[in-house]
Parts: sequence; C-alpha cells; structure tokens
Amino acid sequence: MSDKPSEEPSSTPEIPDDVWEKFAQDTERDIRASAAKEPSARARMVSERLKAGEQPAGWRAAPTTKAPRRRRLLPVLGLLLAAAVAVVAMKPSLLPGDPFGGKAEGNPAAASTLPPETAAPTAPPSVADPEVPTLDRPFAGSPALNWADGAAGIVLPKATAVGKFSKDQVELALQQTKILLVGANLDPKTIRGDRPAAALAVLDPKQTKTFDRLNASLTTPSKAQDPTLLFSRFDPKDVRLVGDVVKTRGRITFGASDDGGVTVHADYTFVYPLVRTDGSTTVARTIVRRVIDLDVLDPTRYQATPGLLTLGQNNADFGNSACGVYDGYLHPEFGSASPTGAAPTGPTEDPYDRSRDLGKGKGTCGTATRT
Repeated sequence: MSDKPSEEPSSTPEIPDDVWEKFAQDTERDIRASAAKEPSARARMVSERLKAGEQPAGWRAAPTTKAPRRRRLLPVLGLLLAAAVAVVAMKPSLLPGDPFGGKAEGNPAAASTLPPETAAPTAPPSVADPEVPTLDRPFAGSPALNWADGAAGIVLPKATAVGKFSKDQVELALQQTKILLVGANLDPKTIRGDRPAAALAVLDPKQTKTFDRLNASLTTPSKAQDPTLLFSRFDPKDVRLVGDVVKTRGRITFGASDDGGVTVHADYTFVYPLVRTDGSTTVARTIVRRVIDLDVLDPTRYQATPGLLTLGQNNADFGNSACGVYDGYLHPEFGSASPTGAAPTGPTEDPYDRSRDLGKGKGTCGTATRT
C-alpha cells in the first residue's frame, strides 16, 4: 500500500524577519522625525494671540503640561498605529497566536480536537484533503488532524459493577486496558522496536500459551507469530517517528462475559507519521486499527490472577504497510521510493473508516485509499 504525495513550493515569498524589523524601526523613526515638525492646535492659537498682543487667561499661573503633551502625542501615535497596521497586513505572522484565525506563513491555525467517540461512526470521514504531510505538518491532509494526541484519545467509560465484580474491580480492568493500549501502541520504546514491557505487565502470566506466543513473536517473528498483530513496531534502522505525536481515536466498552467474568472491548485507530532515516524529508503515514477483547476471569472458576487481564479476540488492520513482510515490524511505503513487499491481494479500503467491520477481509493485505 502506498500513497504518493507531491510537495509543492509555497506561492508566498518568504521575507526575512530582520528585514521586517528594520522596516518597522525605520518607519517609526521617520514618523517621529516628521511629527515633531507639526505644531499643535494650541501652539498655533497661542502664536496668533501673541502676534495680536493678547495674553491668554491664566498664562502666568502654574501651567499643566499634561494636556498639551497628550495632544502632541496623538498625531504621532496615530501614525505609528497606521504603520503597524500596514506591517501586520502584509505579514500577519508578526502577531502572536494568529488572532485572525487564518494561516500564518503556511501553518494552519490549531485545529479543534474532535469530542471523544462514544459510538461506532455510521460513515467514513469526509473526502481526502489534498494537502500532503511535511516535517512541520505531519498530519496535513489527514482526517486524524483533528483527533486527540496520544493517550489523551483513550477516554475510559464510567465504571459500574458487573455481576460479581465490583465497580472498583471494573475500574481497575479499564485502567489496565488503557495501560495495554498505551504500552502497545504509543510508548516510544515500543514504536522503535523495544520490548513492550508495560503492555505485557498487565496480562496474566498464568495464561501461559498466550505469553509463550507473544514472547516467540518478539524474539523470532514469522507469519504465524507476528508481533505487529498486537504491538505497533517500526524498524529504527529504516524509519523514525516525525515529532512525538501519534494521533488516536476510538472507544472502550465493557460488559458481562458468557463465563461470568467481564469483557472489555477496545476499538482504536492510531496514525503514525514517519520519515526514513536516510535523510529524506518525505513523510508517510501508517494507520493501525486494533479491535481487542480483554477478559477479567472469575478466579473461582479459572486459573487467573486477580487484577490482571486475559487477551481474548484480537484483530488488526494496517493502512500503508508493506504486504508479505514478517520481520516483526510495520514497513510504511513512501511515494518517492520503490514499493517493497508483495503485491496487495485484499480489497481497496479507507484505513480511516471506523464504521467498517474489521472482520471483513481478515487475513488479506489490501490497498489503502489514502494515508
């Protein structure tokens, strides 16, 4: 799967900041020099009266200088303000925070974050934005631009008692689920290929088959034992994350399981902006969607450690990762590089479409309509 962005140069010429600063200083100096030559209205009135031999009332009384000084400053301040308005009109980025709500030097105003997802969407996001990702704006053109950053996007539902499990026990299960999602998909160490220790720590070691399988996938990855089915990992020799933000969107629900326990259901999509480590500036995004069931087993019926989770059903879907490569890493494809891996055999799908049932097309590698 690949996306072929093409970077276009900005049509707005860049003017160095020191040129603008000198322009503003020269303008202020010239205004002050010219304003000092202009007499005030009071000065003209007094001059006319003196020529006529008339002495103003109170002239020899202790005069106040505040009113005349304020009047002399008004024309100067007005001209300074006019000059400042002219400078800002030509270069709005001189004002901090982009108060006009537009774009300054090609950088968009801060996008408002979408509210947390509380139910499955009924349709995919809107039509793709034509902008392409850059090092400064790695989420440009992506629906994820308005998604939450990292762990802030993992919002837990309010815990309630379920069967014989108390509210506090359910709350613990929800917190453990968040730890697993963060440790498996957002921890910088996990992303660059290290062992996902925090995620593994919340899984019950008494589930020996699960632990044996996960450990084997991390040490000797293969098609049958692929760690990317649970962990988001990229080969640090080839690519690195752009910045420190991974966009996150999804939801968590919970309920009673058929065996008397509690099942926590997590459905999340993570968007990773990446760049090659060879010095290239082309940015590509890989989109990972995970649907995971985590069970809290009844220790009176099963061998289980209270407070820890059992990994249940686990499905994953990847947008822009090479097909047929099972070395334990996800491999984004860049528009400026030759494709790697096998040719896609699965359907063409939108990786941002969270209304889609992830079960469809399971086991096949398809083509992403956008990244």
